[in-house]
Amino acid sequence: MDLISHVQDSFIDKKEFPDFQAGDQITVYYKIREGEKTRTQFFKGTVIQRSGAGLTETFTIRKISGNVGVERIFPLNMPNLEKIEINKLGKVRRARIFYLRGLTGKAARIKERRA
Repeated sequence: MDLISHVQDSFIDKKEFPDFQAGDQITVYYKIREGEKTRTQFFKGTVIQRSGAGLTETFTIRKISGNVGVERIFPLNMPNLEKIEINKLGKVRRARIFYLRGLTGKAARIKERRA
């Protein structure tokens, strides 16, 4: 187990991002390649979970796009990840807010936490 962490520390460079948790509304900027060109795209939504630890940590973001819920899982150390902006701090009582999947409209709102 110690060998795995040693190899990960030496080969994967860890990026610094702001601290966020489930319930927060964030914007993730990431690079995508289309043929020869690269461009920056963003995904803005609510964090519904963070899972894993260390270099294999991931987080899931959910947004509503045209009455359809869209979720995307991002590895925290993805090379294409450029930056993460925190828009709102959410006040929730649990670490994984999957109950948001069943809610729509005003019921899906999350109270704002004061910083």
